[in-house]
Amino acid sequence: MTNPYTTPSASGPAPKWARKRYALPALALALFVGIGIGAGGEGTGNDAKPAAAKPAPTATVTATATATETAEPEPAATVTATETVKVTKTVTARAEADTGSGSGSDSDGDSGSVYYANCSEARAAGAAPIYRGQPGYASHLDRDNDGVACDS
Repeated sequence: MTNPYTTPSASGPAPKWARKRYALPALALALFVGIGIGAGGEGTGNDAKPAAAKPAPTATVTATATATETAEPEPAATVTATETVKVTKTVTARAEADTGSGSGSDSDGDSGSVYYANCSEARAAGAAPIYRGQPGYASHLDRDNDGVACDS
């Protein structure tokens, strides 16, 4: 009885699968070795040093920097020129002459042809304070009804 697990004799050529089993890994190994050698040769140059190096003079450079501190200039004084102008305008209201006609036209609420809408106008005209009976007096200007308009 023959052993089924023994290899056949070398009587004929090896099958195709047996050739692939050895040839393909050998080609892959050769490829990786070739890539490794090619990549290692990029930085090759003349790295060899001569056996007897000649002494060469050496150069020493010394840099010295000197810093001087300068004082900051004081800011210039600011001069501001101010001109004050005071304008005064004086308007004098003429008092109407009392004709004595007794017509009663000058009553407490009506004081002639001069009219001030407010005390600011009366002060601007130089007529404040205005007393009852004087031209320009009106009851709306007399806040406390004491007979003196624009008194404060």
